[in-house]
Amino acid sequence: MASARATGREQPPLTDAEAVARYKREAATAAAALVQDGMRVGLGTGSTVAYLLQALGERELKDVRCAATSPATEQAARALGLTVLGLDELGELDIAIDGADQVDERGWLIKGGGAAHTREKIVASAARRFVVIVSAEKLVASVHAPVPLELVPFAVRTTLAKLAPAELRDVPRSPDGGLIADYNGPIDDPRELAERLSGTPGVVEHGLFEPQLVSTIVVAGENGVTERAGGKR
Repeated sequence: MASARATGREQPPLTDAEAVARYKREAATAAAALVQDGMRVGLGTGSTVAYLLQALGERELKDVRCAATSPATEQAARALGLTVLGLDELGELDIAIDGADQVDERGWLIKGGGAAHTREKIVASAARRFVVIVSAEKLVASVHAPVPLELVPFAVRTTLAKLAPAELRDVPRSPDGGLIADYNGPIDDPRELAERLSGTPGVVEHGLFEPQLVSTIVVAGENGVTERAGGKR
């Protein structure tokens, strides 16, 4: 079959959505190549992780056991033939791979757009290596609001008042029944804010992930796939 160039027809440029989808797929494929036979693997949640699952399924690895961070990820992984077990059954993970909503120049992440950030942080913390996969538009100079929160339902209005400015998000509850909210204030110092959020009674977990939790950041964009070192050594 003749190419578009040979027949005088130019391929239309990719739309922004098509380009982002391609970059997500490229980042996910690069991260999937890090998984080897026999590994215990943490699987994140979200659209970029969906490409990761496809790439892992295509590799037909042997004896790879996975821990999923959400029911949606678990269901999709099982449908692709991946073995999914509870994290308590697996113990320490060899690697965890997940996306992010924002990645700043210092390596701070904001996660939780899919309302699974509590499980995502638990799984990331259980892994010897935590790899973050993003398309280039997720890179920011400094992380900024909104910061996802999981809250205990009891006295949630009282909790929100202590977190102000914060508001509930109109989405389903977390996989473990927590309410999902967003902190919408300034982030002058991510570490200071993380400590404030963690120290507020009623907060189950927040979506700020410190650089020391991250081993590698895989970024895909117009110039291909690149890797950045995280703060975890």
